[in-house]
Amino acid sequence: MTRQSLQPSGSGTWFGLLLALLGSAVLLLIVAPLLGIVLATSVSDLSRAAADREVTESIKLTLLAALAATTVSAVAGVPLAYLLARKRFWGKGLVLGIIDLPIVIPHSAAGIALLTVIGRQSPLGKHVLGGGLVGTTAGIAVAMAFVSIPFLVNAARLAFMAVPERLERAARTLGASPARVFLTVSLPLAWRGVLSGMVLMWARGISEFGAVVIIAYHPMTTPVMVFQRFNDHGLRYAVSVAVLLIAVCVTLFVVLRLLSGARDRRGDHA
Repeated sequence: MTRQSLQPSGSGTWFGLLLALLGSAVLLLIVAPLLGIVLATSVSDLSRAAADREVTESIKLTLLAALAATTVSAVAGVPLAYLLARKRFWGKGLVLGIIDLPIVIPHSAAGIALLTVIGRQSPLGKHVLGGGLVGTTAGIAVAMAFVSIPFLVNAARLAFMAVPERLERAARTLGASPARVFLTVSLPLAWRGVLSGMVLMWARGISEFGAVVIIAYHPMTTPVMVFQRFNDHGLRYAVSVAVLLIAVCVTLFVVLRLLSGARDRRGDHA
């Protein structure tokens, strides 16, 4: 008697249907609000938002501030991820926990915490930053970096952990320095995961509201503008701005996916 014959008849079918039903509920949770906001926007409202200079400048500011936060954070975050993936040291668990703290801290509280460091009355803001970073593009980028850098570091760490250590040892055996091994072996093999982490960090920075609104209500990022227009003018005026930002972000992410896929195919044929 085989193991399959011991299973109740039709159990696999019912279990598969249950998995599909639960999975559909998750997809519905994601798709329904996005579909709802698109259907709630008229073409005229969307065109009006696209022609509004305040809206376009806000989207530009949001994208560039998030890009700056991601780029600068990657300079230090990627080496940190490599260190955490390859080295064992006392306090490593504590470091990993600290990296994840911005995920669990309420982002309004994160904004207040940042004010104590980069605000006008803080020692750093008063004596080093020339009055602090409150109300500046740099302050927005700092707030975005604080809340989103865990996505970059964690994704890059997992990518480096997936690189076989024997390849790094072989390079060192041939005389390569640790820095050269990192730049010519580890990083090229882990670039997909690192890039995914950077995209996730960028996306998280774009969507940030709680910390940014405390650091800089002006200049106004798009999430802050959506909040402001909803409060001042109602749902109709907020929806069109939100849909425009979603459309821009989705377009950029699709382009990044296509470029990444094309590079993967070239690598496979090489």
